[in-house]
Amino acid sequence: MDVQAKPKISVRAVLLSLGVIAANIVINGLIFLFFRDSTLNPLLTAIFAVLWGVLGVYLIYYTLTWAVEQYPDHVRRWLQPYVFIGPAVIILGWLLVLPALRTLYLSFFNASSEKFVGLSNYAAIFSDRLMAIALRNNLLWVFAGTLACVAFGLLIAILADRSSYEKIAKSIIFMPMAISFVAAGVIWKFVYYYQPGDEQIGLLNAIVTYFGGEPQAWASMLQPWNNFFLIIILIWMQTGFAMVIFSAAIKGVPDDILEAARVDGAGEVKIFFGIMIPFISATILTVTTTIIVFTLKIFDVVMVMTGGQYDTEVVATQFYRQFFMYRNFGYGSTLAIVLLIAVLPVIFINLRQFRKQGGF
Repeated sequence: MDVQAKPKISVRAVLLSLGVIAANIVINGLIFLFFRDSTLNPLLTAIFAVLWGVLGVYLIYYTLTWAVEQYPDHVRRWLQPYVFIGPAVIILGWLLVLPALRTLYLSFFNASSEKFVGLSNYAAIFSDRLMAIALRNNLLWVFAGTLACVAFGLLIAILADRSSYEKIAKSIIFMPMAISFVAAGVIWKFVYYYQPGDEQIGLLNAIVTYFGGEPQAWASMLQPWNNFFLIIILIWMQTGFAMVIFSAAIKGVPDDILEAARVDGAGEVKIFFGIMIPFISATILTVTTTIIVFTLKIFDVVMVMTGGQYDTEVVATQFYRQFFMYRNFGYGSTLAIVLLIAVLPVIFINLRQFRKQGGF
């Protein structure tokens, strides 16, 4: 039986591919230089930059796909996946991998990045009192914040699914997700606001004084409990995220299994812990690890509420202070690498779980 020979790759297709790649690089490079040196009105520059971003990405994929279609079928099937993921991988490498490597390099130098100091910056981290406080606070955010978000999200998902006002309740709980952490910090700054005297404009202190209590500086003077008052902001924002994911997972539990358990005499509590929790365990792990990543790199809320004062410092605020305010590039870079190392295992667990679910 004769085996049909595969068509050969033409020189024309290779040249077209190289030409398309070179044209994309040159054209987008010239547009970038134009925007960099432009004296246009900032609003027009922003509009044109957005248009370039949208149309530029479309043209890159369109031209690369057209170039791949010039190859024989067996080559095309091999190249097409790289065409679609290639630009994204290049951008991620440029924006994430290269800066991470540069940060790692700077962490081995002194404050001015002129003298090599080896692991001295890493040793200094674990002997610094402020860093000990920052690490302690990060652990508080990870354990208390994550546990509360997951627990409340799961509880609300269960209760809302059985309520006739499910859509309204879920919309209200999910609403804080629509704003940024900075905006949430500003809102809660007014909630916790304290001023000496009888008149209080902060919502929480106004309620306390209305019932005859004493106003408190919730975010500053009540150490170390002020960290928990900051964690409440994270819970307020991320419970909606956990609730939506859990609600979708719970709706995926087969009704026949639940009905069979009820027929066998199982109560709702037993069904919840014996059937629902095992069935959505993968979702619980995914939501937990995602919120852990948020808590490990928490910055906005602490910076807006206290600026890291009153023993509320976390690793991210300490990094910002060292790198951008004190210009200690070596120590600041070391803090960034420590934060990256702390996040990597959580990301690895997420990717591993994603792979088990058939994501890869």
